[in-house]
Amino acid sequence: MSATREYEPVIGVEIHTQLRTRTKMFCGCALSFGEEPNTRTCPVCLGHPGTLPVANAEAVHYALMIAMAFDCEIAPRSIFHRKNYFYPDLAKGYQISQYDIPLGRGGRLGDVRIHRVHLEEDAAKLVHAGSSGRIHGAEGSVVDFNRGGTPLVEIVTEPDLRSPHEAAEFGRLLQATLRHMGVSDVNMEEGSLRVDANVSIRPAGQTTLGTKTELKNMNSFRFLERGIAAEIARQEALVRDGGEVEQETLHYDPASGSLTTLRSKEEAHDYRYFPEPDLVPIAPTDEMLERARAAMPELPAARAERLERELALPADLARHLAFRTELGDFYESALAASANGDARSIANWITNELAARIGDADPAETRLEPAAFARLVEMVGAREVSAGAAKEVLDALVAEGGDPAAIVEQRGLGMAAAGELDAIVERAIADNPDAVEKFKAGKEKAIGAIMGAVMRETRGAADGGEVQRLIREKIGA
Repeated sequence: MSATREYEPVIGVEIHTQLRTRTKMFCGCALSFGEEPNTRTCPVCLGHPGTLPVANAEAVHYALMIAMAFDCEIAPRSIFHRKNYFYPDLAKGYQISQYDIPLGRGGRLGDVRIHRVHLEEDAAKLVHAGSSGRIHGAEGSVVDFNRGGTPLVEIVTEPDLRSPHEAAEFGRLLQATLRHMGVSDVNMEEGSLRVDANVSIRPAGQTTLGTKTELKNMNSFRFLERGIAAEIARQEALVRDGGEVEQETLHYDPASGSLTTLRSKEEAHDYRYFPEPDLVPIAPTDEMLERARAAMPELPAARAERLERELALPADLARHLAFRTELGDFYESALAASANGDARSIANWITNELAARIGDADPAETRLEPAAFARLVEMVGAREVSAGAAKEVLDALVAEGGDPAAIVEQRGLGMAAAGELDAIVERAIADNPDAVEKFKAGKEKAIGAIMGAVMRETRGAADGGEVQRLIREKIGA
């Protein structure tokens, strides 16, 4: 936030994540995605009269892990409530959730305080067609109850975020944390991670909270950042013009950048919460807590801190590796296999060259072995192969696997010997007299023509720094 900004944004987020259980929260229906509509349902998740829910023990286990990951205070006894509202995606007319006694309270992730962590069930999925469209043979809107009853954990933060960028970065940290724990696939495109943002502004320097609005269901962190920025701008313009911010729920359209009102914001009393009479309280035993604690891996924030502390990696580099678990795992395997243990070089090659080649994929899904990658980076450091030639070798390793030294030899990519390189540089100088004269006259860019000739003859196998040194030495510059 700029030091001269008139208003300070105050942001909190509410994140719903679907848990990676085998069955739904209160019945035995298998979880599914993309299957034929309404094929994973039963009388319980469809809310038929006389049915009784039973809490999913695996979901409770995952929720305990999440609460522990954020260092929350675990409630010795938490209960479920009925959150009553009428909407087509809710067969029972109420959602089973936790209200005044959530499973976890008062934790922290990074610099952001966690207000609460609680369990609930997901609603069904509404599918809307256009005015002339049809869905599965029907016009208008239809309801797919396959998703209804999916176990959810809702994570609510305190209003500790002060910019759209901070909110997006926190979301990425939370996503990486949950993914690494294995409690959810946190796929935003498929809806297994959904983010709402509560946004308000207040005069800079004040501590009183302003009236907040809620942005619903952002499906990417890029859109979350843009949506919050648009809402901050809207509120600031409204207040400057003498208006007042009204508490409401908004939708952000990423295509147009527009904000539209969905409804006025409900208060807790609007939902008529009351304890769920058909479910017993959750009272975690010592055994349940120990099982959750034992299942906890090293979390991304802790991993980033360790990589920075123990290996002297820059903070951004450590975060990149820690937040993408699969890259971090590959990095540590490559480092363990490295003969010289050059932590910085291996990290740079992974986050720049390897990441550029595999995108969002897992290195384990390629033919590249960590030990082969480490050896390639060592060869670059020892000047056995140039950085440019090493990129060609990396392409081959990702696609086909193998030994980097053997690939270098087969393709003739080894660094030219000192005497051979000296002769090649002399020929390039002799073949480019115009470039030599321009360079001597002070035109630094002219050296590029000479270097290009050397690189062509060596097929990129020469070290650029050494080539430039030789050219300058021989030209007398």
